[in-house]
Amino acid sequence: MTGPAPARRPAIRSYVLRAGRTGPGQQRALDELGPRFLLPFRRAPLDFSATFGRNAPVVMEIGCGMGDATVQVAAAAPDTDFIGVEVHEPGVGALLKRIGELGLTNLRIVQHDAVEVLEHMVAPAALAGVHVFFPDPWHKLRHHKRRLVQPDFVRLLASRLAPGATLHCATDWENYALQMLEVLSAEPGLRNTSGGFAERPAPRPLTKFENRGLGLGHGVWDLVFEKR
Repeated sequence: MTGPAPARRPAIRSYVLRAGRTGPGQQRALDELGPRFLLPFRRAPLDFSATFGRNAPVVMEIGCGMGDATVQVAAAAPDTDFIGVEVHEPGVGALLKRIGELGLTNLRIVQHDAVEVLEHMVAPAALAGVHVFFPDPWHKLRHHKRRLVQPDFVRLLASRLAPGATLHCATDWENYALQMLEVLSAEPGLRNTSGGFAERPAPRPLTKFENRGLGLGHGVWDLVFEKR
């Protein structure tokens, strides 16, 4: 007789759901715009052409925050479709509000864990690009295991990128930047387009928080890799 199967260890999350307050404007956007622009999580690959009503390159942003950079990038690239992945409801509400204000039609949101979204909702080689801008640095050494950019996650990302597609990461924590560079460089499916850290590509806008940090002398590191 065999013993019971060992219990599966819970996955280490790269985020903690905070009890942030959803403001009235954000709630209104969730109620009014959510049915059109929020994509429910499901365990089947999305049909991008059906989702957006056209055939266009699709770029995914992981961790949209309050959506400032997301809407700027989407507004500047109307011929590209974007899917933002964010777990925090206030951020989702704020992004929906901005979508409505700008009248964007090329942006959708999934409010769910990015790893599961990539595993189940994105087919292999389906994405024209992925943006990971300023993920939580988990700056304490004992929390580094929670950092999003780890070998298994990068391997998953690479599998979802089409040949020639771009993975663009950015962080304002030098320690995390060095880890990102090491992990991304070790992934055989990716090629560093700069040989090291990259100059900030023009399509990535400066957010007010980044501008504030730069004014205080903080550094920002961009990494741009291409799918082989």
